[in-house]
Amino acid sequence: MRTRIRRQAVAAPAVTSPPGGLTPTASAPGAPASKARPLDGPALTPGSALPTTTRPRTSGGSVVLGAATARALRAASGQGDLSWGLRSAVVPWVVARVIVAGALVAAHEFVNEAKPSVAVATRVHEGLLGWDAGWYETIARHGYAGAGHLSLRFFPLVPLLTRAVSYVPGIGFGVALVVVANVSSFVGVVLLAVLARRETGDDALARRAAWLLCLAPAAFTQVMGYAEGTLLALSIGTMLALRARAWWWAAALGLAAAATRPLGVLLVVPAAVEVLRGWRTSPSHGRVARAAAVVGPAVGFGAFLGWVRWRYGDALAPLRVQQQGSLRGGVTDPLRTLAHDASLLVHGRHLGSALHLPWALLAIALVVVTLRRWPLSYGAFAAAVLVVALTAANLDGFERYALSAFPLVLAGASLTSGPRVERVVLTLAAAGLGIYALLAFTNLYVP
Repeated sequence: MRTRIRRQAVAAPAVTSPPGGLTPTASAPGAPASKARPLDGPALTPGSALPTTTRPRTSGGSVVLGAATARALRAASGQGDLSWGLRSAVVPWVVARVIVAGALVAAHEFVNEAKPSVAVATRVHEGLLGWDAGWYETIARHGYAGAGHLSLRFFPLVPLLTRAVSYVPGIGFGVALVVVANVSSFVGVVLLAVLARRETGDDALARRAAWLLCLAPAAFTQVMGYAEGTLLALSIGTMLALRARAWWWAAALGLAAAATRPLGVLLVVPAAVEVLRGWRTSPSHGRVARAAAVVGPAVGFGAFLGWVRWRYGDALAPLRVQQQGSLRGGVTDPLRTLAHDASLLVHGRHLGSALHLPWALLAIALVVVTLRRWPLSYGAFAAAVLVVALTAANLDGFERYALSAFPLVLAGASLTSGPRVERVVLTLAAAGLGIYALLAFTNLYVP
């Protein structure tokens, strides 16, 4: 799929590109270009023309514009990233919610016709507030004391946002939670499209990334009252800020992400990668801002643990609760866990657990693609999330944990460029989204 460029010379806008921009790869301002991986390298300087002698690097026989070149072209044509991202995100976001709503309707029909067990019927009637969503609603309504000790494994930002929205007249806690989850998810899809476009200059790849984020089978949790949509929005926003060298924004967004889900603290990894680039040449006051970007996620994570220590006397209680055998479990050898799931898959037992194996293998492959085709900070973050997810004794929920590593979505988008491949992948993803949502609503799959 090729990116068409208007056949005219375009000068770069007279502003300084952020340090660590992507290497422009168009062979000439008027030459057509298509996809390749983003590359770290020098940015355009103020007033400089687009490069005419740089040889593009290819991937799969195609070439992508560098971010600096793409920004110059979009500035000349008057196209804004945010408005473009909104237009690109709205359709896939709506389609995903239609699919999940259809799965919920089918689950209710199943209950009415099949008369299943009480546990299944209860789960179906909980709908979008089932599974972990029920915990978030209870915390928002009654606080951690009212929700019980097990609720400490859920970090506070989403319950706080839910309580704030619930003050709107006529909106209860359940509706407020679903609103927070879905609005956050929409923001995340918009930001992912913007991020992909800025990094590659490839509109088609960016749109495809938005579709994949919405239709990934585990994305039904972003429709339910879960914190995943909020975490994605804040994580992607943090990466946007890091790549733009907006260090204080990165610090604030990273802090908020770590207060949303424990995985948010892993944003220190890409922050450290980006901060170290150009550290020696940055002024002393600039180093303070850079350090804040790295420390921000750790502060958000530590603030909640500090509050738990003050309130309950055990700062590590949220982590200890999560290590219970019925939840995530302790840290274990991932090879042993995957071998166990492979055995379950071969013998056709506990298919809900056995199906984690193919997703784990796919995630590992996508980490490799990310490390090869995207800047190091992307691959480092994805690898860190995957290591944490795979070292759990219980892989229930692995798919949504892996989806939180949003660079894997970008890697998937870079691999599915052909029109036929794209259609097949998105169709299969949409089917998987509906099936996984139906299995979760009927108590057959642990999201």
